[in-house]
Formats: sequence, structure tokens, C-alpha cells
Amino acid sequence: MMRWRSPRVILIWIALAVAIGVPIALAATSEQLAWRGPLYILAGFAGIVALGLVLVQPLLIGGYLAPLSAYRGRRAHHWIGGALVLAVAIHVAGLWITSPPDMIDALTYTSPTPFSPFGVTAMWAIFIVALLASLRRRFELRPRTWRFIHMPLALVIVAGSVVHCLLIEGTMETISKAALCVLVVAATAKVMIDLQVWRKRRTLRGDSP
Repeated sequence: MMRWRSPRVILIWIALAVAIGVPIALAATSEQLAWRGPLYILAGFAGIVALGLVLVQPLLIGGYLAPLSAYRGRRAHHWIGGALVLAVAIHVAGLWITSPPDMIDALTYTSPTPFSPFGVTAMWAIFIVALLASLRRRFELRPRTWRFIHMPLALVIVAGSVVHCLLIEGTMETISKAALCVLVVAATAKVMIDLQVWRKRRTLRGDSP
């Protein structure tokens, strides 16, 4: 079992911190912040944090963040999901307070800005996953049923969040923003491929004599 002081573990967590921290730090140096109010700035950074949490989620569920065990990874995935909902809520609430007409247009899919529908769709997918996760035991959803529901919604969250972010010309620096989006897509693709391969191998072992 890997320990926290292992060089590999340290590099993993440093890489994750850099992937999320650098875009946030560069956004904090944007000249556009001088023209924004505090609430608008808070809402914007909540959106950046939310994208960073979208990166963390597949890494946790795939077991890539050593030395967290599979159980602790799933528990962390649950709590990070709650933090993601909170970040999105702050992002939307802040934008609503600072510009209600724009948010009404976005939520009703009538906004002229091309990035709005992607962000709103990702938001609803996040809220739906969070709601179903909180009611999973009450509905007695089996793991296979939960995966069948959760996986497509996760793809919607990732695709919507990434496109939403890339289309916005805001405070985020272009290269670091693109790198973070690529990492989100790559991490999601890897965990889905790995989990599919793992399930196939488990099925073959069960079918063998």
C-alpha cells in the first residue's frame, strides 16, 4: 500500500494541485477583474473551482489518487460531489444577483451567448445526479442501475462544462484553461474505459470454469 510520503504519491497530488491551482491563479491576475464587482468575481471563481472539481471526480472514482483506498475514494467522490453542487449554486446565484435578465435568458435557453446552453445543461445534470445520489438508498437503486443513470449524466456534465468554459472569453487564461479542459476530458475517458475493461474481466472470470 502506498504511503503519503511516497514520491509517486507526492507527484500525483502536486500535479493535481498545479492543474487546478494554476488556472485559478492566472485568472486572479486578469485585467478584467478591475471592471467587475466582488459578487461577480466570486461567482466567476466559483465556476472555475467547479471545473476543477469535475476533474477530481473521475480521478477519485477510478482510484487514481493514491494512497486513497477504493472505499475512501468513493466517500470522497460523494463529498466532492456535494462541494461541486455548492460551487455551481454560488456561480449561478452570483450571476443571478448581478445580472437577472441574462440569467433568465440562460435558464430558458434563449440567451444569444453560445456558451450559456452548455453551462445550463451541465448545471441541471449536476443537480439531477446529486438528487438521485441522495435518494439512491430510498429508491434501492442497484449498482448497475445507478451506473446506467449516472454515466450518461456524467458525460453531459463533462461535455457541457468543458464547452461552456472554452467558449467563454473571460478572466481565465487561454492556455491554462484549455489544459484544464483537456485533463477533465482525458480523466473522464480513462476512468470510463478502465471501469468497462474491469467489468469485462470480472464477467469473464465469473463465466470461466
